[in-house]
Amino acid sequence: MIEDFITAAEAAADVAAAAIKPLFRRHLAVERKSDASPVTIADRSAELAMRGVLSQWFPTHSVYGEEFGELNPGQRYRWVLDPVDGTRAFVTGRPQFGTLIALLDGERPIVGVIDQPITGERWIGAHGLATRFRGAYGHVGTRPCSALSDAELSVTSPAMFGPDLPRWERLREATKRVTYGGDCYAYGLLALGQIDIIAEATMQPWDWAALVPIIEGAGGSITDWQGAALSPHGDGRVLAVGDPSVLGAAIAVLGE
Repeated sequence: MIEDFITAAEAAADVAAAAIKPLFRRHLAVERKSDASPVTIADRSAELAMRGVLSQWFPTHSVYGEEFGELNPGQRYRWVLDPVDGTRAFVTGRPQFGTLIALLDGERPIVGVIDQPITGERWIGAHGLATRFRGAYGHVGTRPCSALSDAELSVTSPAMFGPDLPRWERLREATKRVTYGGDCYAYGLLALGQIDIIAEATMQPWDWAALVPIIEGAGGSITDWQGAALSPHGDGRVLAVGDPSVLGAAIAVLGE
């Protein structure tokens, strides 16, 4: 059954890519949502296309998307969609965004896809299976990094932290180097062994659910800032490490 779920997730990624690619680097109207985040026709058309595919495959499943809410709430299996994770990158012509597709069994993510439609790269994760990567450069597998002082740290933007910024700054000071930007694409790079740590906040379930099977299936760990499993009821803080042996040190530095 897990392979059927993966096949459906990839079919959804395909139709999302078909909706997004013709709009890339076009002059689109950008609206401002209630949370001040941007949205375009690409976000909405891609999510509608994915909803159509997944509803055909599994009509009794819940489908929960960032743009259009939830269909069939309360079901055991719940698809969670972010059609364009990194809309700011998309509207400024940067290919450091992606489509996120997750399937939850209860609250546990069991399938996850990161799809980058412009570069043609795709990460596919499933509970209990090794992560798969389709792309011209790199191969799946996190790298050893047992010391924070050797770690490449990444974050989409420090602006997400608010009152947590001093905590994140301590982590930045403890690591080797920091790079900015990337949204979900950075987590894909962590799964390829290019990045060692990502610490972010204010993350919604559609931002992180697909990442869990991908990071874990590549040999890494993804938790909240206390080391607990991510949950739809959590506080939105996410910590991903390529080498699980450095997780404790990162949690200690991020401590209150």
